[in-house]
This record gives sequence, structure tokens and C-alpha cells, in this order.
Amino acid sequence: MKKIYFLINPKARNGYCLKIWERVELQLTESKIVYQSFFTEYQGHANIIATHIASSTSEEIVIIAVGGDGTMHEVVNGTVQYNNVTLGFIPGGSGNDFSRGFLIPVDPLEALKVILRLVKQDADQIDVGKVNMNDHSEHYFINNMGAGFDALVSQEVNQSRMKAVLNKLSLGRLIYVYVLLKELFTYNCTTINLSIDGKIQIYEKTWFVTVSNQPYYGGGMKIAPEAEPDDGHLDITIVHSLSRIKLLFVFISVFWGKHVLFKEVKSFKGRKISLHSSSPLYVHADGEDIGYTPLNIRIQTKKIKVLSSRENRGEVNLKERDSNEC
Repeated sequence: MKKIYFLINPKARNGYCLKIWERVELQLTESKIVYQSFFTEYQGHANIIATHIASSTSEEIVIIAVGGDGTMHEVVNGTVQYNNVTLGFIPGGSGNDFSRGFLIPVDPLEALKVILRLVKQDADQIDVGKVNMNDHSEHYFINNMGAGFDALVSQEVNQSRMKAVLNKLSLGRLIYVYVLLKELFTYNCTTINLSIDGKIQIYEKTWFVTVSNQPYYGGGMKIAPEAEPDDGHLDITIVHSLSRIKLLFVFISVFWGKHVLFKEVKSFKGRKISLHSSSPLYVHADGEDIGYTPLNIRIQTKKIKVLSSRENRGEVNLKERDSNEC
């Protein structure tokens, strides 16, 4: 079996992730699985640790992130340049959109069971998106990135004290709804200039643009229902020329992927995307703040290896899938 490393964010989900790791660690000991574990201490630390692990050997290894989507985001960015690494994920955050998109059970012990089975098989070859910012920085995303209102909501969520309170009540996903309602009536829409594979389109009164590699974001919102992380394309969603009240209906319907039926919601597929705006817009990648527009995005096809149940959807236990969608 490949050497396995666990990278744990003990602060995820307001510290509850540490209890999740204790359950996983006990199971690993009982199963006599050989592994090494590392704990993050600050934002960006997972990126540094993952890079160090990946660069320290040429052998095939597995790095499993235990935390939220932000932890997985950092691990992806730390290992994307190393082809000897396979990534896994045990959900320990409040959103866990990666686990939804890649069919990983929400229960940590069930997730571990699936991962230990998948590690013996060939991993999925997955696309990632690469974002080049105006300050020349580069960021990779495995779930999605967004510019505009949704990025503002992500930033507010990451800074909100309410998130810790709701996490204690196991209602962490509601923080997105809380922040959305708080910002809805003061946000100013902008005009964006969007280029998709060389075709330029201009949208006035734009709320946000999301570029997706898999369907889910924002704690279960099905923003890109047709997105597949290995199809060689990114899915672009634009919401524009929409009243504030109607935007609420869009966000309600997005949990079922029905927002695409609104005429003000446009959907495209592409490989090269450029985005400029009449005023700087907040930008997030996998829910993490990365700066402001303008920016360029390019797909990196089959760039990383991921342990996922996507190829065996029919074999995934329905109880596991239902718990993920709850």
C-alpha cells in the first residue's frame, strides 16, 4: 500500500474537526494502518506542509486532508505540481462541498472506509482551474471560484463570529443564508466584460460570476448542475439584471439546481476565461479569499489524482449519499 499522510486542521468547524480526527485515529489504530499525521497551526499552513511532504519523496504517496473545503484547497495548491501525489478527503468542516461533488460520505469513519478501499485502486484523474490574478499571483481551485456577490458572502462568512456559534449548534451551513440576507440590500451590481474561449460578452448589473469544476458550492448549493471535474471544461454561471427580491428565489432554487431556469441566469462551458469589471470585485477560490478582479482562468486537464467514488456511483451506499445531501 502507498504511504499515507493525514493533514488535519484542528480548528475546522470551530474545533470539532479535532474530535473527528480522534475517531479516525482510533479506527486507524484498530485496523493497524501505518500512517503519518500533521496538524495545521495557521491559515496557509496546510499548503506548506503538503508541499514539504510531496517534495520530500519521488514515491507514490497519498495525502488525506481532514478538515473543510479550505483545507482541501490549500492541500491542492501545495501538491498540484507533483505527479506522485494522490489526494483524499475526510470532511470535517461546515460546508464540505468537495465531499458532495466527489461522493465521499459525510460520516468520518465511513469516509475512511471508502478511502482505504479506493487507495488500492487507480485514482481518478481530475481537472483543476488555475486563476492568474492582476498582482501576478496564481491560485488553483478544485471546486469552484467566484467573483462578485458570492465572493463577498464567502469573505463575510470566513470572518463572521456567527459561524462559530452556528457550528456549535451543528447549523454551520446556515451562516451562508445569514450573510446573504445581511448583504443583499446594500450590494451594488457592476458591469462585467467576460471572455470565454475568445468570445467576449458584456453583462450589465451583474450580481456574480461563478466558474465551477464540480456542481456544489456554498454548503450544498448546486450552482453548476452539469459540471464534471474530468470533462476538460469549466462551467460558467452568470447572474445579472435581477431584482433583489428575485435573487432570493434564485438562491432558494440553487439548492436543487433549478436556478438555471431563470432567464437572468446564463450558463456556459469553457477552457479559457477572462473577467474584467467596471469596479473591482471580491474573488474567492474554493471559498477562500484570493483578491479582486481582473483575472484570467485556465483549465488544467487531468492535473491531479483524487480518491473519489464518482466512477462507481451505483456502488455508493445510499445511506452515505443521503447523509451527504442532508
